[in-house]
Amino acid sequence: MFKAMREIFNYRDLLFMLTTRDLRVRYKQAAMGFLWAVFMPIIAVCAGILIKKAMAVVAQRPLEIDAIVSITVKTLPYTFFISSIRFAVQALVGNSSLVTKIYFPRAVLVLSSIFACMFDFCVAAAVVVILLTVFKVGVSIYLLWAPFLLLLLVLFTFGLGLILSSANLFFRDVKYVVEIILMFGIFFTPVFFSASDFGKWEPLMLINPIGSILETLNRVVVLHQMPDLFWLSYATLATAAIFTLGMTVFHKMEPLFAENI
Repeated sequence: MFKAMREIFNYRDLLFMLTTRDLRVRYKQAAMGFLWAVFMPIIAVCAGILIKKAMAVVAQRPLEIDAIVSITVKTLPYTFFISSIRFAVQALVGNSSLVTKIYFPRAVLVLSSIFACMFDFCVAAAVVVILLTVFKVGVSIYLLWAPFLLLLLVLFTFGLGLILSSANLFFRDVKYVVEIILMFGIFFTPVFFSASDFGKWEPLMLINPIGSILETLNRVVVLHQMPDLFWLSYATLATAAIFTLGMTVFHKMEPLFAENI
């Protein structure tokens, strides 16, 4: 695994070129340009606020500002995750000419699609920081956990992307299954709501590593609380397992890509 990671690092120039290419292709002749990076999360946040408002009306309680801020903070990394997986699944099949003609670590294709989505994430994150300032959320020492949590999110996404992209190369219907899961996955992930809303069923929502990461991110950014060390450890171990599995499976299947694509 470490050899594969070192090889990816050695091809960092190619990684940069592929990332910039993906960005150019994505926004070529787009009237809104990079504003799409902000527009899509805003739409998702608005949908979450409507759902949260409906839940508040049913429960006959007011919709608090903290709930709106929580939805905003959790929606942004979740949209990064789903967009990254969506592009990563197609990374090998969509670059078949490169896979069959020249040698390079094919994991670079998956990573470049994730880095392109990370650019969108950074653009949208700048807007979210402004919103957090407007809502006077404030900062605390626990905010220092945020970079680690985002790193977990990226590594988990990369590991899962490696598994799904290689599976999609051999079984082309994988992308359709992934689309269905991503479409309904938001209702099984604490994005528009908190895991604590489910009472004794809260652990079921946090078993999803993405849910654990998002809830922990909400604790340190919005609630200014210490992360729940149990669920933080769980998310870390799950990320390490998925990343290791992804690198191992992808590296083992890589020699078969050219002849099966």
